[in-house]
Amino acid sequence: MATQYDRISDRLQRFIEGQQMFFVGTAAPDGRVNVSPKGLDSLRVLGPNRVAWLNGTGSGNETAAHLLRNPRITVMFCAFEGKPLILRLYGTARAVHDGDADWDELIALFPPMRGARNVFDVTVDLVQTSCGFGVPLYEYDGQRTLMDSWAENKGDEGIERYHRERNTHSIDGFPTGIPVR
Repeated sequence: MATQYDRISDRLQRFIEGQQMFFVGTAAPDGRVNVSPKGLDSLRVLGPNRVAWLNGTGSGNETAAHLLRNPRITVMFCAFEGKPLILRLYGTARAVHDGDADWDELIALFPPMRGARNVFDVTVDLVQTSCGFGVPLYEYDGQRTLMDSWAENKGDEGIERYHRERNTHSIDGFPTGIPVR
């Protein structure tokens, strides 16, 4: 049975901080729904009703595009080892880009990531846990290093070109708000 809370408790924060992967779900008022897996050392709990995560360059930029049209978001964590649990954070979010007033403050919360394109600042209005009995057990083997290698090979100019070519609009044609130089 699901249990709902109005905040992230210390116990749930410890659970979040122990996860190697999480999932993000967003949707514009029309078009496709997007669910993305996220990893690396890219999420921070900033308070009982606030989290942020650092987003690296990827093949699309659906989350940023959706949030410009509809700020609703769900962040989900699953226990893949140990005691079963699913934790969902429901709320609203905004994309913060390089050049925005709070970019420097938020990016400083994370280890350096070449190709970082935005930080998502999430205001949590509902926290829900559920059993997770159907989530399989997995053994964690480590984070992939491919994104860092890819960004290193592209270089700063290559990453900027990639952003211009592939990250300015969603697959449904919605603008993402990413600054292009």
